[in-house]
Amino acid sequence: MTQTPTQPQTSAQIKVPAKHPMVMLLGSGDSLLRVIEKAFPAADIHVRGNEISATGAPAEVALIQRLFDQMMLVLRTGQPMTEDAVERSIAMLRASENGKAEDGHETPADVLTQNILSSRGRTIRPKTLNQKRYVDAIDKHTIVFGIGPAGTGKTYLAMAKAVQALQSKQVTRIILTRPAVEAGERLGFLPGTLYEKIDPYLRPLYDALHDMLDPESIPRLMAAGTIEVAPLAYMRGRTLNDAFIILDEAQNTSAEQMKMFLTRLGFDSKIVITGDITQVDLPNGTKSGLRQVQDILEGVEDVHFSRLSSQDVVRHKLVGRIVDAYEKYDSQQGHNGK
Repeated sequence: MTQTPTQPQTSAQIKVPAKHPMVMLLGSGDSLLRVIEKAFPAADIHVRGNEISATGAPAEVALIQRLFDQMMLVLRTGQPMTEDAVERSIAMLRASENGKAEDGHETPADVLTQNILSSRGRTIRPKTLNQKRYVDAIDKHTIVFGIGPAGTGKTYLAMAKAVQALQSKQVTRIILTRPAVEAGERLGFLPGTLYEKIDPYLRPLYDALHDMLDPESIPRLMAAGTIEVAPLAYMRGRTLNDAFIILDEAQNTSAEQMKMFLTRLGFDSKIVITGDITQVDLPNGTKSGLRQVQDILEGVEDVHFSRLSSQDVVRHKLVGRIVDAYEKYDSQQGHNGK
């Protein structure tokens, strides 16, 4: 009878400095510890006093050590750790270990402690490595495309960067636009005033603004032209200087509309274009400008494409699983969208 060789085991002790209360590191009722134990089922993790011991395969023990080091770095900034943050930290460390992370050496602490905007008692920051790279790209490039599925923070993070740029006087205005494709950009058949007609298509942008600015200041800023929210059709014929411009739902632009929008760029301005190429609502036969522009502008200097995936979804965990399920279904059906 042949004996199965046993895996080599190793142990490590992690001493937690007194300045980090164990409840902050392990979570209320050990909730964070349970997340870690679930992620490393083959390892034994024990806590005694201010010391954590881990026993298991050398690679797993090394990852556990790195994880606790990163958690302590985050706690040192005064930011609490959450179950979601621990799960995302583990995913980042595993990706780095497996060589899946692209160039760059960002750590979970780098990602989780990067503040974009503090507003109304909360801080907006990236939650995944790809989100951090997207935010960094907005700082470095004049035109950035944020492409990915629903819930990856494409528009929300772009809005936060726009508000940050306005508050730091990098720009003098914010321009937010979307194609009102469901109404054919004509809007004439809808009841009410022009504002009432376009409001349903622009409401998600207003909602994000209300998260980031004092709601009472928004009408004043809009009346002064400091913030403009308008359908894409209203951009035609304009040159947009000294502005932070966001085009949302860009998968629903035609090729002609995309070219028109990109050529609105003026001096001292920045453009962020967001969209999900798997959710095109254009009529049959109309090519998505967002799909086409990737072939045209990829590699052009000062233009950057940030691609996010289901791993970057920051809504309910089920949203990421739903995105994955649809992608799997589409690939099986050989469906590539319109």
